[in-house]
Parts: sequence; C-alpha cells; structure tokens
Amino acid sequence: MEEPAQVRPAGDMDLPNGAMAEVVAPVVEVQEEEEPPRSATAKQEEAKAALGAEGSRPFTMRELLGELKEDGEVAAGSGGSVRSSFGERNGMGSAGAEGSSYSQESMQQFLSHHDVAMDLINSVTGVDDEGRSRQRILSFAARRYISAIERNHDDPDAYYNWALVLQESADNVDPNSSSSKDALLEEACKKYAEATRLCPTLYDAYYNWAIAIADRAKMRGRTKEAEELWKQALNNWGLGLQELSVIVPAREKQTIIKAAISKFRAAIQLQFDFHRAIYNLGTVLVCLLLQ
Repeated sequence: MEEPAQVRPAGDMDLPNGAMAEVVAPVVEVQEEEEPPRSATAKQEEAKAALGAEGSRPFTMRELLGELKEDGEVAAGSGGSVRSSFGERNGMGSAGAEGSSYSQESMQQFLSHHDVAMDLINSVTGVDDEGRSRQRILSFAARRYISAIERNHDDPDAYYNWALVLQESADNVDPNSSSSKDALLEEACKKYAEATRLCPTLYDAYYNWAIAIADRAKMRGRTKEAEELWKQALNNWGLGLQELSVIVPAREKQTIIKAAISKFRAAIQLQFDFHRAIYNLGTVLVCLLLQ
C-alpha cells in the first residue's frame, strides 16, 4: 500500500493519425536517463536547494501515502486533535481565526468552488480492501491540501499535490465507472493548470498533466474530442521536457530538448494551426541552436 504509483510509460500513449512514430523513440531515451517524472525528482530538489527555495514542495506518492497513513492513524487515536509533522512542514492544517487572512464569505466561496473535487474523491470506494484503505488515505490527503490552499491561495505545490491525489483516486476507481474516472482526471487537470500558472517551471506538473489528459483521450477512442485532448497532452508534455532541460546536466540537455521538439511537432501534426505548440516549438528550437 505504500508503494509509489506506477508511472505510465510515455511510449504507451497510442497516438492517433500515425503520431506514434513521431513520439516513441525520443521518449525511451528520456525514460532511461531520468527518474520517473510522476514525482518530484532529486534533481529538482537539488535545483531548489541551489536557489535557496523555501516552503512546501511536491511530494512523491510514496511520501504522501506513507506519511499520511501515519498521520491518519495518529489522528484517529487522538480524536483528530493531532496536527502532523507532515502538515507542519508544508503549512497545512485548518487556518485559525487569528491566522487566516480571508473573510468568512471568501472562505465559503473557496469551499464551494472545491466541493466538486472533494465529493468526487469521497465517492471513490476502491475495488478491494487495499483499494479502500488507499482511498481513505487519499481523502485525508485531499483535505490537507485544501487546508494548505486555504492558508495560501498562491501555493503551486499544494495545487500540484492535490492534482496528484485526484489522479491517484482516478486510478482507484472501479473499471466500470468510466464517468467517475474521467471527472476525477478533469479536476486533476484543473489543479495542474493552476499549479503551472503559479509556477511555470514546475515540470513535473506539466508531465503528469499530460498523462491525465492522455488518459482522458484514451477513454474516448478515435474521436474528434480525443484528438483535441491528444494535442493538448503532447504540447504539455513538450513543455515539461523543456523545463526539465533547464536543470539537467549539460550532457543530457540536448537529448531532452530533442524529445520536447518531437512532442511539439506531434501536437502540430494533429492540428497544423495549433499556435501555442508552434510558438513552443520555436522557443525550444532556439534553445537547441544555442547549445
């Protein structure tokens, strides 16, 4: 139960309209060189340390599930009165009247806005005992991240980690409940969008956002809606690789930039006038020329 969530291999994305040939080869190279980008990597941590970054950070699912399991057991044994060290390190927990800068009205708006996501998480029961136990931990985690955002609406890591919880919950849905899975993935995408808006260099968020969009596309088969989702996924995937190329060692930079180029090209292949992907392709080509 404490094993990290499996990263969906990038090469498993069966792209429509022959885009597979454009995508697979570079991805294998990146997967071999880098740690699974489903979680915050050691390189990201080193980069943050070098920059003197403070505050919360994106956690791996192993860390999240392991520590929150312990927190849940402690809270259950103490009537829920114990605030965990996990929450302390990340500024989580209920904002008291003295510490909160938000009015009651704005807090109600905040809670109302996120009711849908929380209801979706609570609706997931899991298909077996392990799944049910895992989902209880994920529900507990979701409440923690809501508390973190309640304290600071501009915390990208809280949005990123909340998106991970939603995405993991989608994996925990009964296979016959495709509508619930899709709704959870849609909410996860919204949280990834907010995380990257607040922190445009959060490459893990772009990558996992791309996976969530791709999963939504797979559920739709070969339809126009799926094609639209695929191009979004490829563009986000390219953005994630582009941001990753900034912090990796020089010997790995060119390989990752070329992989990003392939994703932007594949997105444009699906829609020739996809202006965002065209612009992103131009910026990453400039990066390659400057190497």
